[in-house]
Amino acid sequence: MTSRSGRIALITVGVIALILGGVWAGQGLNLIPGSFMTGNRMWLSIGLILAIVGIILIVLGLRRPGHDRTSR
Repeated sequence: MTSRSGRIALITVGVIALILGGVWAGQGLNLIPGSFMTGNRMWLSIGLILAIVGIILIVLGLRRPGHDRTSR
C-alpha cells in the first residue's frame, strides 16, 4: 500500500479489529463478564483470529512504501 490514506485506513481497521478481537477473546475466556459470549470458547477462537488479522493489517499499514519484496 503506497498511498497515505490507504495506509491510515489499514492501520485504523487493524486497531479496531485488534481491540474487538481482544474483547471477544477476553469474554470467551470468562475474563470479561456480562455478555452471552462470556465463557463461550467459540468466542475465544473468533477473538484470537480477529486479533491476529488486526495485527497483520497494522503491520501492513506501518510498512514503508517502496520496500515490497515482490517488485524486484
